[in-house]
Amino acid sequence: MIYPSMDTLLKKTENRFALCIITGKRARQLISGAHSLNNYSSKNAVTIAINEVSENKIPYVSPKHRIK
Repeated sequence: MIYPSMDTLLKKTENRFALCIITGKRARQLISGAHSLNNYSSKNAVTIAINEVSENKIPYVSPKHRIK
C-alpha cells in the first residue's frame, strides 16, 4: 500500500495536474535548501513534498477562488 493514497491526495487539490505542480514546486524548494515542515524518515524531496501536501502543510488556493 502506498501512503498517502492517490485518493487522499486528490482531495487536497482539484486534479492530478494541480497535485503534480504543487508537489514538484515544493520538491524543488527542498532540493534548493528549504527545510522540511516536519521530520520525515525519507530523504527523498518528492516523498517529503507529497507528505507535506497530505498533511495540509502546503496551502493550495484554486485559481478560481483567487482575488483579482
